[in-house]
Amino acid sequence: MAIFYGISVIWERDLGIIHKFLATPTPRMALVSGKALAAGLRGLSQGLIIYVLALFLSVKVDWNPPALVGVVVLVILGAALFASFSLCIACLIKTRERFMGIAQVLTMPMFFASSAIYPIAIMPAWLKVVARGNPLTYEVDGLRTLMLSGGVSHYGLGLDFGVMFAVTAALVVLGGRLYPNVAT
Repeated sequence: MAIFYGISVIWERDLGIIHKFLATPTPRMALVSGKALAAGLRGLSQGLIIYVLALFLSVKVDWNPPALVGVVVLVILGAALFASFSLCIACLIKTRERFMGIAQVLTMPMFFASSAIYPIAIMPAWLKVVARGNPLTYEVDGLRTLMLSGGVSHYGLGLDFGVMFAVTAALVVLGGRLYPNVAT
């Protein structure tokens, strides 16, 4: 749900809060990274719900502390990534209606063009390329590996974490540069 986080920025702009943020000496990247971290912390509640559902469904979950810490980090990174992406869109789109339309248009293709539902091995060649460029693929791979008992990573946890961190950092930087545009 972090992909819809940018709607709050549009609301803040409409209420005049963004002008107050921009009047402070706070670096713009700090504002964006704070919003991304807030979205990441909200994402932890969704992760907790997944663990509770897994218990009810008798899914074999890996309860090792390092795996749990890895899940927490990946969930925060994933939510921060998509919240930052959403914030970048909100900085360019000026109305709530357009934002929601664009967010809807982006959400489903990103979801289906990842390894969330289908293994990449059975995808057509062109979709494999798209899926490997989709950060959601690496988040799903890392979460499956860390959450499931005996989970195996297709790309390696180092690559999963690296891609998530690099894309999140790039989107926070981009969001920091675009953030002043939201006020206009």
